Amino acid sequence: MPEKDDFDLQEFLPYLLNQAAEESSLAFQQVYKRRYGMLRTEWRVLFHLGIYGELTAGEIAARARIHKTKVSRAVARMEERRFLTRTRDTADRRREALRLTKQGEAAYRDLRAVAREYDAALLDGFSAQEAALLRQMLRRLARPLDGRGAA
Repeated sequence: MPEKDDFDLQEFLPYLLNQAAEESSLAFQQVYKRRYGMLRTEWRVLFHLGIYGELTAGEIAARARIHKTKVSRAVARMEERRFLTRTRDTADRRREALRLTKQGEAAYRDLRAVAREYDAALLDGFSAQEAALLRQMLRRLARPLDGRGAA
């Protein structure tokens, strides 16, 4: 007879965080998918360019913690659909600067407004203090594990 396993997956923090992330992003995902046909990586590229302006795919990958291959595929799809342009650096031919087009900027402004409303709705059941604490704790958990005692 197998030994009783007392590990509770439902209380395992990485599992809970993943469940919360998936559940909390579903409705917003439907908006960017329905309005613009975007996938998750594409809206993240859109928001990075909307917020920070001109960036390279590598810079977006590093900031968003997304594998560069996924960012490159998203960039190609977004360029095809005219949400962004790529400009090759004349000094370094390997470097391409990405910038939103007018269509991309309009999509960003639209989705930014939706994101603000959605964020407020997600936090509706929390006090301002609880919401601030939740954001603070999540930012702390999002830092690399270096020195946090992971096995």
